Amino acid sequence: MRAIYVDKDIPRMLAVKALKPLWPGVVYSRLSPASFADIGEPPLPGPRWVRVRNLMCGICGSDLSLLHVEADPHIAPAALPGNQRFYLGHEVVGVVTEVGPQVTRFRVGDRVIMDTRFQGANCLSQEIDPPCRHCQAGDYQLCENASAGLGPRGQGGGWGDGFTAHETEIYPVPQDLSDEQAMMIEPLSVGVRAVLHRPPEPEGWTLVLGAGIIGLTIVAALRGLFPSSRIAVVARYPHQAEMAQRLGADVIIGPDQDVYEATAELTHAKLYTGMFGNRMLLGGFDVVYDCVGSARTTTDSLRLARAGGAVVMVGIKFAPLKVDLTPVWYQEVDLIGVYAHGKEAWQGQRMHTYEITIDLLRSGQIPVEALITHRFPLEQWREAIRTAQDKRTGAIKVAFDYRLL
Repeated sequence: MRAIYVDKDIPRMLAVKALKPLWPGVVYSRLSPASFADIGEPPLPGPRWVRVRNLMCGICGSDLSLLHVEADPHIAPAALPGNQRFYLGHEVVGVVTEVGPQVTRFRVGDRVIMDTRFQGANCLSQEIDPPCRHCQAGDYQLCENASAGLGPRGQGGGWGDGFTAHETEIYPVPQDLSDEQAMMIEPLSVGVRAVLHRPPEPEGWTLVLGAGIIGLTIVAALRGLFPSSRIAVVARYPHQAEMAQRLGADVIIGPDQDVYEATAELTHAKLYTGMFGNRMLLGGFDVVYDCVGSARTTTDSLRLARAGGAVVMVGIKFAPLKVDLTPVWYQEVDLIGVYAHGKEAWQGQRMHTYEITIDLLRSGQIPVEALITHRFPLEQWREAIRTAQDKRTGAIKVAFDYRLL
């Protein structure tokens, strides 16, 4: 079994960070905490475990951040002992090839996608009874026992031939979905969860800041779940702007436009400029979905939201940020985080984010084939990574396609 993984090796991480400005290729060297290795075929570690052979896997920005050692060892998750090795690739669809004797949810031949497998251990995967309050509610990504260290961990990931997982860590793929649609369930679910964490006002204005794949999934979720909402998108590249419009964006704010002035014009907010170019709006967007999560975009997002509005932090930089939080106090702007997927309140029910996402895919309004712009075999993994990083290639979603000969 081939796999690409990153170990939490702080000395190696610090060495790569120091050398990267002079030697960008250090992330692929023996000094790097990242490895591309044949780990063999590990046996199933327990009776409720399964083995999966991969069909396709998308390249996610979080995978790239880990590979390129962009995580700062001072961030909160780095303190957790449960996060030691990260197998890259979670936007994966595969086929079950082996099941343990006590597996009840899956049979050999079933197509599956990752559910909680990439989020780390939880009460279900560690078979802890009774589960913590978050696992009881179906929000396994918030598990309070995630670093308890009980039981085995799965090996392998989406960037490779396959993986092992506890049966509770994967999710069945409906037969009527293609492999491409199945692969896109996970990234699309992030947009669905973000929108449901703070839904737009009826016919109100929302801003999607960033038009990479996550920003585009938010546009799709907004238009599919709340069709009356009015959507503005900040897009850097022409192919991103074109896709945002195709998915239902009303207004594109391009790189040559001032986002503060555009906000004032769209929402009829009042724009004020103080000393040193300091700017503030009174009024603004009902909701801003920040799909970048840098210090600059977080600071801007909080100022672009109206008083009593919200900023939903969907993107994140794996480093401490210097951010102006005064709008949270002065304008009572809510700052809301979103991580992966879980259970959602939707149409009077508690539903898995994947269920809502699958219904959106079945509607036919999301052009999955157009979103997957590039495909590579695993042997070309470095070229695939370069393509995913360089948006000038026209990349939206780059995928490893293990069906390619």
